[in-house]
Amino acid sequence: MQKPVYVPNIGTHFGKPIYKTIESNGIKYDYDRKAQCDEDGCPLQQLAHNEILFNPGLIYKKAS
Repeated sequence: MQKPVYVPNIGTHFGKPIYKTIESNGIKYDYDRKAQCDEDGCPLQQLAHNEILFNPGLIYKKAS
């Protein structure tokens, strides 16, 4: 298992960095948007089949 690669930092959300790109296990994801979350969490129904949710409520889309 490879260590994830995060590049570059394009902002913050709840004090955590937002990265333009995350590469994990050979799969590259591009930042798309902030998730709609409430006190119970972030509903997964808002994700498309090619998207993944990273803490703290950031949605990334699988790069093509």
